Amino acid sequence: MTRFVVVPQWQGSPAARAMHLVDGAEAIAGDLPRASTVRLEVPASAGEALDTGIRRFSALSRTATALRDALDAHDPQNGESAGADPVLVIGGDCGVAVAAIAHAASRNEALAVVWFDAHGDLNTPDASPSGAFAGMALRAVIDAMPFEGSGAVPASRVILAGARELDDAERDVVADSGITHLDVDALRDPAALVEAVAATGATAVYVHVDLDVLDPAVIGGVALPVPFGLSLEHLLAALGALRARVPLVGASIAGFAPASPAAAIDDLGTILRVVGALA
Repeated sequence: MTRFVVVPQWQGSPAARAMHLVDGAEAIAGDLPRASTVRLEVPASAGEALDTGIRRFSALSRTATALRDALDAHDPQNGESAGADPVLVIGGDCGVAVAAIAHAASRNEALAVVWFDAHGDLNTPDASPSGAFAGMALRAVIDAMPFEGSGAVPASRVILAGARELDDAERDVVADSGITHLDVDALRDPAALVEAVAATGATAVYVHVDLDVLDPAVIGGVALPVPFGLSLEHLLAALGALRARVPLVGASIAGFAPASPAAAIDDLGTILRVVGALA
């Protein structure tokens, strides 16, 4: 049975409604099987940068350590069978994926990462316009940063999927680093994602889904919506095709920030279909 780790982290988000990410994570958790779900306590305080260039770094670092410990507790070497279903991390902001990817990479030598997101998340602490870690999260996956688990997967095994709002510096990273970028049009063919992952030579895959990869007509409860996104059907088809070809060893969902409890209900059906595709 799939296990879920709920991480209602908001400190990495640059959005004005970042605190709504807590409500979003809790709303999703309410529909998960209680016996298979662990909820992490996220620091209540915003935290301090501590000269890292990462806003709220101290709180983010504490949460990353707690998530690593929670994932270690469910590791196959600690009693789970080798064929156990992957843990699905429910955020919170996209920063929650960094420690989870590092955990998966430490146990799978040729790991690919598929990062579904409307944004690039490829900034650095020095160049970030906001200092928000969510906007650096994918960069932390591929490059060393003052953050636990950074630099875990080479850019050549990373697929950025559905991104359509990138800074100029992020476009340069995509062009120069070896990251594969599949735009929304390409993802209408599920085989495109499978072929991109296969081309990396990976033997396992981690999938991260920021819900803003979906078109705003599909989901309303995201903090930074970007038009012309994926349909739910195309996202689910891509995930299904990928899972049929490459073992999924970890996953995360982030970015649900409903404006109200009533608004959360409107989006939960969509989100739970994404959960089902990954669980």
